[in-house]
Amino acid sequence: MPVAVNSAPSSLAARILDRLPQFAERVLASGLGTSASAADLPADHFVEVLPAIYGCAHAFLNAMAQQREFTRAEVAAFVQPVIERHAEDRLPLPLLMEAVHHSAQQVLQEAVAVSGPADVEQLIEFGSRTLELLMHINLITVEGYASVEHSIYHPEREARRALCAALVGGQAAEEQAARADTALAERYSVLAVQVRTDPQPAAAANLVVRRRIRILQRVLDRVVGPTALHTFDGETAVVLLPGALGWPEGAGAELATELAEQFGADVIVAETPGTRRESVPEAAHQAAEVAQLAHMSGRPTGVYRLDDLLLEYQLTRPGVARDRLAERIEPLRQAPHLLETLDAHLRHGSDRKAAAAEIHVHPNTFSYRLRRIGELTGADPSDPNGSRLLSAALVAHRLCPAPGRPVRS
Repeated sequence: MPVAVNSAPSSLAARILDRLPQFAERVLASGLGTSASAADLPADHFVEVLPAIYGCAHAFLNAMAQQREFTRAEVAAFVQPVIERHAEDRLPLPLLMEAVHHSAQQVLQEAVAVSGPADVEQLIEFGSRTLELLMHINLITVEGYASVEHSIYHPEREARRALCAALVGGQAAEEQAARADTALAERYSVLAVQVRTDPQPAAAANLVVRRRIRILQRVLDRVVGPTALHTFDGETAVVLLPGALGWPEGAGAELATELAEQFGADVIVAETPGTRRESVPEAAHQAAEVAQLAHMSGRPTGVYRLDDLLLEYQLTRPGVARDRLAERIEPLRQAPHLLETLDAHLRHGSDRKAAAAEIHVHPNTFSYRLRRIGELTGADPSDPNGSRLLSAALVAHRLCPAPGRPVRS
């Protein structure tokens, strides 16, 4: 039976409870400060840990004040969701265990800091109960890692990924389908996914990739069902949806929007529906090109097909004309203000006042810049023919820039 702890305001448990907000932050900081690896992780990776520490500590201290056991089930309610996420992200188990133990040491230090000579018995009891809490957390952590490893990284899931790769590569897929326990379809809707990403430190990049793969799988399972196959690497993916009818109307937009919210980045989805199995490699290549063009063109999160990017697609086909078009914009490469002006002019057409206001310059300054663009490129943006030429040249330059050369004065 646990030793009774005085529940009066002067009890050790009550004193720690009063300091809980600062106490919880120090416990988290102590745990994270034990490993250099943790410093390389994304800043928001541990965002859910502080509420879990606070909630668990509050319930633990109340249980002590009420002179009752703090059960493993109660601990799991706070700890298990956090452990599952760390396991799904494949945060190294030794790193997590070390952080937990250093956090426990900080808990004991906090207890010592608020205790006095008369609190020896309470302090001993607090230490014993803290070790019991640590035991529960350790067991929940190990069990959670084992469960996630079995459920998420099961060999069948890897076999499904290999099946998708075989179909996209035009290889014989019967053996991979048998391993994945998945029937081959005669037709697939082919999707290409492109995520706009920023550079990350190596440790953070690996973690982000694993998290994104997990999120993509969950979103696919919810939006289109568990039969979807994918080859997602954290930035790009080919997704295959079996069946001639493709996916439900609006599911593409829902997929792109939800992934963008989860990833915190723009997500482009390009689709080619109802593709015969033998044509999947060609359709996947084209969808990937469309997704990349939408990405490079600065298109927002959404679903795109070839018809949405016909001009960009055609202008980026290899050839002399494409290169010559890109060269027309090259003189503006070292003059970002002129590129900005040209872009605004092409979007606003004859409304020069609105175009000037968008980029925060006086209309006279805007007109001067247009004349300068004409001098440098040899095409007058005020002339309809020149404007069409420069519009096509700007697309070619952005998507397939010509080799650099100095700006003409």
